[in-house]
Amino acid sequence: MTDLAVEGLLRGLAPQALGAVVRRYGHFDTAEDAVQEALIAAAAQWPRDGVPENPRAWLIRVAARKLTDLLRGEQARQRREDAVATWTLPQTHVDRPEDADDTLILLFMCCHPALPPAQQIALTLRSVGGLTTQEIARAFLVPESTMAQRISRAKQRVKASGAPFRMPAAAERAARIAAVLRVLYLIFTEGYASTAGPSLYRDDLSAEAIRLTRVVHRLLPRDGEVAGLLALMLLTDARRPARTGPDGRLVPLASQDRARWDADLVVEGVALITAALPVGPSGPYQLQAAIAAVHDEAASAADTDWPQIVALYEVLTRVSDSPMAALNHAVAVAMADGPAAGLALVADLAGDKRLADHHRLHAVRAHLLEQAGDVEGARAAYLSAAARTHSLQEQRYLNDRASGLG
Repeated sequence: MTDLAVEGLLRGLAPQALGAVVRRYGHFDTAEDAVQEALIAAAAQWPRDGVPENPRAWLIRVAARKLTDLLRGEQARQRREDAVATWTLPQTHVDRPEDADDTLILLFMCCHPALPPAQQIALTLRSVGGLTTQEIARAFLVPESTMAQRISRAKQRVKASGAPFRMPAAAERAARIAAVLRVLYLIFTEGYASTAGPSLYRDDLSAEAIRLTRVVHRLLPRDGEVAGLLALMLLTDARRPARTGPDGRLVPLASQDRARWDADLVVEGVALITAALPVGPSGPYQLQAAIAAVHDEAASAADTDWPQIVALYEVLTRVSDSPMAALNHAVAVAMADGPAAGLALVADLAGDKRLADHHRLHAVRAHLLEQAGDVEGARAAYLSAAARTHSLQEQRYLNDRASGLG
C-alpha cells in the first residue's frame, strides 16, 4: 500500500482508535498522545511491512501499550514509583461492543462547552481528524509551539471538566450536536475563504471538514441539520475551481465560469438538501444549503431565482440571529428589487456592532453603490473594505475594484 493510501486509512481509523482507548482506559488527554504515537508508528511500518489484517485492533493495541508507558512516566515524574510498580490500566466504560464506533462521542468531547472555539477546532482536528500539531499549525498560520499549547490547554480543560466518555444525556444532546456542527462549519469556512495569509484557500481544512461531516452524517443519517451542513459544504466547495482566475485573482460568483464547477458535488448536495428539507422544521444549515442549491442550479447568474433566495433568507434571519445572514439578505433584496432597496437595509445593519467594522459590510455597500452609479462612494467603500480584511487575495480584489472605477 502506498504512503498516501496508508495516510488516508489512518485518518479514518484515528478517531475510532482514540475512542476505543478512552472508552476502555479513560485518560483522554494522555490517550490522545498515545494514539498519535501509534499513528506515527503505523505510518512508518505499514508501507514497508504491509497493513495488518485488523488495522484498527493494531492501532488500539499499540496505543494502549504507549498509554501505559506515558502514564508510568507521568507518575514517575510525580514521585509515585511505588504506585507505578503495581499499576495496571483500569478498564472503564466497557458497556459498548468492541467494534463500536465512538467517533461521535469523541467529537462531543472535543467540542465540550468548557472549551473556547479556537481550542475546540484545534482539538477536533488533532483527535478526530488525526492531523499532527504541525499540520494544524501550518493550516492556521501560527507557530507549532502556539498550536501545541492550544491543544494542551484544551485537553487539560476536558480533563478538568470530569466529562465521562459517553453520549450526552438526551436533554443536552441537541446543544452538543449543534456545537459539533458549528466547529465543523468554522473549519470549512476557514479552509474555503481564509481569513488571513496569501492564499484564498486552505484545501486541507475544507477537505477535512467535509470528511468529518460525512462521518457525522453516517452516524446520524436522520438529522436534518447534519445533512444540511454537509449539503452546504458540498454545494459551496463545488464552486471552488472557478473562484480564482489563471492569475490567482478572486472571481466573484456572478462572473464565474459555471462549466468549471464540480457537477458531481452539486448533484450530491442538491440531493441531500432535497431529502432533508421535508423532514421536520428547517434549521439554519438546511436553509443555507437551500440557498446554495438555488445558486448552483441556475444555468447563469442572470437566471438566478433571486425572489426565492430573498424568501429563504427571510426565513433564515427569523430562525438565526446571524448578522452575515442579514447582510446576505440585503444583497439578495438588491438583486431582486434594485440597489436602493439593498442600500437601505445595509444602512440599518451598520448599527450592528458585530458588523460595523467587518470588511464584508463595506464591500457589500461598495458593490451596491457601484450598481447605483455612485462612483466616488463606491471607491471609498471598496478601499475601506480592503483596509479591514487580512486576506491578501481579498485585499487585492477590493483594491482592484476601487482602481477600476477610475
